[in-house]
Amino acid sequence: MSNKYRGLLLVVSSPSGAGKTTLCTRLRQEFAQLRFSVSYTTRPPRPGEVHGREYFFVDPADFTEMVARDEFAEYALVHGNNYGTSAALVNDALGSGVDLLFDIDFQGGRQLKAKFPGDVVLVFILPPSLSELERRLRSRNTDAPEVIDRRLRVARDELRHYQEYDYIIVNDDLTRAYDVLRSVYVSETFRCVRQRAAAEAVLSGQQVLNIGGRAVTGSEGA
Repeated sequence: MSNKYRGLLLVVSSPSGAGKTTLCTRLRQEFAQLRFSVSYTTRPPRPGEVHGREYFFVDPADFTEMVARDEFAEYALVHGNNYGTSAALVNDALGSGVDLLFDIDFQGGRQLKAKFPGDVVLVFILPPSLSELERRLRSRNTDAPEVIDRRLRVARDELRHYQEYDYIIVNDDLTRAYDVLRSVYVSETFRCVRQRAAAEAVLSGQQVLNIGGRAVTGSEGA
């Protein structure tokens, strides 16, 4: 089935502990056409992580070579480790009408926005307060106190970049926050830049259908 819809690059960022992972997981579960962009990283895998599923795990030398070959659409140093997104993956997704979901920070989002200004939507998940963020981090009982302190320092720096984002969602209530994130995604898929082919199809006398949250011609939906 051909698909003339232009893909969307949805970047969701937040400080650790703000609920980003939970919200993004729900979004992917509801919308099968939204695929997770698997990044490359130099950090070692954590228990249960699988190469190619959570990340592509590479050593620092390989990562440096990929940077030299200009293979990344974006890359950044985060918490002492390198992370990067394949440029080929992004270009293929945009050309084939695939929506990609990115779990990256403001550095990566900034780079993607600069390279693909009409395709990137930046969403920042905001905790209701720094004290609530600290409570969530400490209640997880997964990190040492010094790690939590570092995450809180990083969170303050990340929050200072909120003006670079298109949308701000306060995660004070998970259901309410998800409803907003869902609305952002659905609305953005129907922007003119992504639905231009549907309008041209109607003008040419074709029938257009709304299938899976996007407009396609009757022949495409057959």
